[in-house]
Amino acid sequence: MSLSIRPIAEDDYAFVISRLDEWWGGRDMVAKLPRLFFEHLGDAGLIAEDDGRVVGFLAGFMSTAKPGEAYIHFVGVDPAARGKGVGRELYQRFFAASRERGAVAVNAMTSPVNRSSVEFHRAMGFAFVPGDAEVDGISYHRDHNGPGGDAVVFRRGL
Repeated sequence: MSLSIRPIAEDDYAFVISRLDEWWGGRDMVAKLPRLFFEHLGDAGLIAEDDGRVVGFLAGFMSTAKPGEAYIHFVGVDPAARGKGVGRELYQRFFAASRERGAVAVNAMTSPVNRSSVEFHRAMGFAFVPGDAEVDGISYHRDHNGPGGDAVVFRRGL
């Protein structure tokens, strides 16, 4: 794999959104990733390419409400590229850029049903932010994102 990472661009939206549900195993995820992330993130959003083909992305930002904190909103990796370090490289680049901007912590979240995402975040050094419920040793926040929107909330120091 010849991986390169670059800032996300508005032109990437059509490609990513056309594959998003497939990359997420058929789950309906398109509504969770509006175009504005591709229009306004600049280098806080990242695209991973393998020989010019998009194989992953990360949409994150620096918090304006919580100085010193960054947030990873959405990450996707082409299933054919998983296990090859794409997600890890996107996160490492985001961590470095966040540190350069003064962040001392990065926050993220996922669904309690997304076990591979929970495992990935734990492997990347994230800790659970204790919630009000637990399933199979995974602490989560009930209705964090509205009714039925349970979320595992993570935090990682930089």
